[in-house]
Amino acid sequence: MQIDLEQFRNPCSCGKIHEISVQGIWIEEGAVKRLYQMLTEEEELGEFIAPVIVWDDNIKEAVEKELEDVEDICLDEICLESENLHANNQGVEILEQNLPEETDLIIAVGSGTIHDLCRYVAYERRISFISVPTAASVDGFVSTVAAMTWDGMKKTMPAAAPIYVFADTNIFKAAPYRLTASGVSDLLGKYIALADWKIAHLVTGEYICGEIIELEYEALKEVVSCIDDLDRKDGQAYEKLMYALLLSGLAMQMTGNSRPASCAEHHMSHLWEMEVINEPIDALHGEKVSVGMILVRDRYAAVAEAIRKGNCRVHPYEGLEKELIQDTFGSKGLYESTIAENTPDPMAEVDAGKLQAVLPQIAEIIDEIPTTKKLRNILKDGGCCYSMGQIGLSDELMEPSLQLSPYVRNRLSFNRITKMLDY
Repeated sequence: MQIDLEQFRNPCSCGKIHEISVQGIWIEEGAVKRLYQMLTEEEELGEFIAPVIVWDDNIKEAVEKELEDVEDICLDEICLESENLHANNQGVEILEQNLPEETDLIIAVGSGTIHDLCRYVAYERRISFISVPTAASVDGFVSTVAAMTWDGMKKTMPAAAPIYVFADTNIFKAAPYRLTASGVSDLLGKYIALADWKIAHLVTGEYICGEIIELEYEALKEVVSCIDDLDRKDGQAYEKLMYALLLSGLAMQMTGNSRPASCAEHHMSHLWEMEVINEPIDALHGEKVSVGMILVRDRYAAVAEAIRKGNCRVHPYEGLEKELIQDTFGSKGLYESTIAENTPDPMAEVDAGKLQAVLPQIAEIIDEIPTTKKLRNILKDGGCCYSMGQIGLSDELMEPSLQLSPYVRNRLSFNRITKMLDY
């Protein structure tokens, strides 16, 4: 299928004109053959005279045969070592050192890490890039930001969106199922991200767009509808999942940041990736997101119950927990960068009186999120992670994770707002 992008460029009810820079998206069997045809046709992509393929050794081994025609007409191919390859400043340095100076188009062949590295370098060099997803594992393929670990801190860096996406069903359907399950997990986390966005809007008046919210809910509906067919390698189910992932990415592109797709549940994942309170773990991004989602959903349910019983009270905000930040982030040499990330403090916009007044509405928003039991069952059906032990973490880290994770991003989540609540 080809996604109709014009529908996202229409004037929006929120009053903004949303920017969509991607020019075409195809999700179909043989999509890479379309890429080859367009690269060899002057009126399409033939204007690029020095395209370069970027992949890692595992991906190259798996998909080189399908892309041999594209590889033959490229200036070069860069094969990165997959072991210890991460979306960080070291990975960027390796890619920049190997990318020919005359490169005018990067063809990113891979999943999350390869895409984040390529989109960031494309942005820095002011050149175009094309996305060839090799797994339905993340929702950031068309994002305009890159999630990077920079000098130990998780950062959202400005990046380039692809000009085209060629999602070949024959390729991403053949990926290890663990990667597919990670994509399911990443999408399900939107239940928390959307609730956080709506609560932040309610409490502080932060900008929100109802049409983008509905776009994310459509993505969630798509992924839930196809879960039962994914383990049968049903091509249509895989295309639905990839469509949902790309819809979520378009929502981020329309917003100009990751607000519609990432909040408290992703903050948990980022904290664990920074290894502030834990040793390194061998877990995929989506796996960490889904476990974070379950922990956050449990907390939100407890607060909603306290609100309904009249047992939730607001107290004045006491400021950043600098001593806690020093004892935890500071032990990793990240105290100053964490304080900088939280300046200005997003909690400074939360008025205690207003918060107390809207508590019943907050409970209603929380109740719209599927229950922990329902989310866990969906995750089980999708072969996804839902417990700390499944990603190599102790249950003892649950509370510290909930307490510290808001500080990895300068973004208002309800988990962060609970620092003003007694319940």
